[in-house]
Amino acid sequence: MIDLLVRDCRVLQSERGALRLLERHDVAIRGERIEALEPAGRVDPGRCREVLDARGMLAMPGLVNCHAHVPMVIFRGLAEDVDLETWFNEYMWPLESNLEADDVFWGMQLGLAEMIESGCTAVADHYFYMDEAAAAVEKAGMRAALGWAIFGSDGEAGIERGARFAERYHGAAGGRIQTWMAPHAPYTCDEDFLRRTAARARELGAGVHIHAAETVEQTRASVERTGLTPIEQLERAGVLDGPCIVAHACGATEKDIDILARSGAGVAHAPKTYLKLAMGAAPVCALRAAGVPVGLATDGAVSNNTLDLFESMRLMAMVQKHTHGSVACTLAETLCIATRESARVYGLPDAIGHLAPGFAADLILVDLSGVHHQPLHSPAASLVYSARSSDVQTVMVAGKILMRDRELLTLDKAEIVEHVSRATERLARRVPQARIQLYRP
Repeated sequence: MIDLLVRDCRVLQSERGALRLLERHDVAIRGERIEALEPAGRVDPGRCREVLDARGMLAMPGLVNCHAHVPMVIFRGLAEDVDLETWFNEYMWPLESNLEADDVFWGMQLGLAEMIESGCTAVADHYFYMDEAAAAVEKAGMRAALGWAIFGSDGEAGIERGARFAERYHGAAGGRIQTWMAPHAPYTCDEDFLRRTAARARELGAGVHIHAAETVEQTRASVERTGLTPIEQLERAGVLDGPCIVAHACGATEKDIDILARSGAGVAHAPKTYLKLAMGAAPVCALRAAGVPVGLATDGAVSNNTLDLFESMRLMAMVQKHTHGSVACTLAETLCIATRESARVYGLPDAIGHLAPGFAADLILVDLSGVHHQPLHSPAASLVYSARSSDVQTVMVAGKILMRDRELLTLDKAEIVEHVSRATERLARRVPQARIQLYRP
């Protein structure tokens, strides 16, 4: 028996950077995985426990958010029109001193609801109170790679807190949760702290998810202070000896790119944050030319305001074209980054990010019938430059439908918004002296 048949849709695939569009196909799902892709009508509906009519829809892999601070949605709109140093020192880190565990539980649900509605099926999240975040992920039905953010000032206790979380939750939620160690950044964690964190990650068989070289200024300051770029610090501390997600890398040098290429680390790219905080353009084209995997990211909603990966995808392509010329970041390359490359950065290149037999049934159905897509000469161009998150109609993860016809099935939006709203006044209090860290590039 087939558990679910997604019937009569277009199917988007990306193979080695080239796009393939299968017209009028069925997607047969058994358990958590895709069993077969067949021309429409070839699979007998009588052999299927459930049939989902997808006529007129485009099926594509669920989008993968390679770096986010999902519960930060509770602070959305509280740090506007400021530079990066002010954003950290006068807004974000004072605001986060208000955080309580319950805020993360409800904030995580709010962010997950937004991501499901915009076609995201997996997220690599880097935040605090991650037991509560894991509980929200299990409830929502999404896939997540979770790391408890730690600073050098947390000392050995912080490393062990992150490690205990990683041990408890790796493989949780029926295997949908994997765990990482999550030191914040080289400018908040000295080399010895990074070395001990990396060693602990290797003991656990886990990777490291970290911010590094967020701006050119950070790289310059690091060289003046230590003689090394942030990426060179990661290399010397052993952070790059295992799986690693490097968030941002806008300040990566040519030598840094070579280091990342040799290590196999992936870079999470969040273009809206860079534009909004004037952080500069990340060297996406140079990274990819060197063989460094680049995945899409939103970062947090205080620097992005949305968790919409279609928006991130569009901005990535346009910024690279603006920087390198109009032939940079082609449609095929952009959609490959949004799917297969993001899956590589996330750490599951052979399980998600592609619609083919044996891959996880993490897929979304996108409606391209709206007037903003017409006439539909190129579905690929529509996905990159015309699609809105509201075009996503149905979302499934591991064969389970999380949203059908724009209706969330696992989360109660009204309940979530009510709980978050209760804490709005407390969360918005900003006392700079209460900041959890001090930003010095």
